Amino acid sequence: MTTVTPDALRQLARGALQRAGASPSMAASTAAALVAADAQGLASHGVSRVPQYCGHLRAGRVDGNAVPVVVAGRGGALLIDAADGLAFPACELAVREAIGRAREFGVAFAGVKNSHHFGAAALHLEAAARAGMVGLAFGNSPAAMPPWAAAGPARRALFGTNPIAAVFPRRDQAPLAIDLSLSEVARGRLMVAAREGKPIPPGWALDSAGNPTTDPQAGLEGMMLPAGGMKGAMLALMVELLCCALTGARMGFEADSFFSDAGNRPRVGQAFIIVDPGALAGDDIYHERIETLVAAMLEQPEVRLPGYRRVDAAAKAARDGIAVPEALLRQLRQLAAPSA
Repeated sequence: MTTVTPDALRQLARGALQRAGASPSMAASTAAALVAADAQGLASHGVSRVPQYCGHLRAGRVDGNAVPVVVAGRGGALLIDAADGLAFPACELAVREAIGRAREFGVAFAGVKNSHHFGAAALHLEAAARAGMVGLAFGNSPAAMPPWAAAGPARRALFGTNPIAAVFPRRDQAPLAIDLSLSEVARGRLMVAAREGKPIPPGWALDSAGNPTTDPQAGLEGMMLPAGGMKGAMLALMVELLCCALTGARMGFEADSFFSDAGNRPRVGQAFIIVDPGALAGDDIYHERIETLVAAMLEQPEVRLPGYRRVDAAAKAARDGIAVPEALLRQLRQLAAPSA
C-alpha cells in the first residue's frame, strides 16, 4: 500500500478520466466522488473504479461530453437525462434541483435516466443533509441477482444489486447515514477480492450455473445472492421499478455488465427523494424525535450510529492520506500519463 493525499488522488483520477475522454467537469465531479468514497473506507466504490470507467469511455459505452439536463417536471417532481454520461454530474444536478423543490413544496422526487454506475449512494445525499433535509437514494444496475422462486433463487439474474441509502440530519452532529446494497454484499467487494486473488465467503454469490461459489471471478460471472433471501429480492424489485418505471431507464436485465469494456450503453436509472422536515411535524419536533432515538440507541455501548465510522475514516484520511494498493496506483498513473 502507498499513502496518497486526497488532493493528489483526485488529481490523478481526474487526469485518467480526462485522458480517456471525459470532459473536465465530468472528470472532476467523478474523481471527487470516488476519492470521497475511498476517504470513507469504501474502496470498492473508490478510485478502483477509474480503470473501469476509463474502459467504458474509450469503448463508447459512456459519452464523455454528455451534459445532464432537466427534461421534464411538475411541482415537486423532475426528471434528469444523464445523456449517457458518467452518473455523477447528473446525480449532483438531481439532488440540487430536488433540494430547491423540497424547499418550495415540502418534498421532491428527482429521477435520472440514461445513466451509469453511481458509486456510493449515500454520498449523493450529503448536500441534502447539509441543507437540513432528509434524503433517500435508489439506483438500479445491470442484472446481477435473481428474482425469488418457490424453492429459492431463480436461475436467471434480472435485478441489479440495487443500492439504497438514506440520510437524516442532526443538529450540530454528523447525519445518520444508511447505505446498503440489496445483495448479501456489494458487488464491488467481489471485484476487489478478484483483483487481490482472495476467496469470498460462502453465501455471497452463485456461479453461472447457479451453484454456490467462493471464487470471486465466478461470482462476478454468475449471480449475487439477495440479502435476506426473498425479502431482499422483493426490495430489489421495488428499486428497479422506482428507478426505471418512473424514469424510462433500462431495467437491469436490459443493461450489459459494468465489469466489461464491451457492451451497450447501460442507461440505468437513479431516484432521489428529498423531504423538508419543516413541512411536516416541524424542525424542532423532528430533531427532538431523532435525538430521543439516538439517545436510546447509545444507552447500549456496543451500538454504533450508522455513517459515523465513515465520518471518522474521512477525518483520518484528510489528516493522514488514503492507502492505495501499489498495483492500482501504478495503473492510475499509466492511465493519466499523456501516452496512455
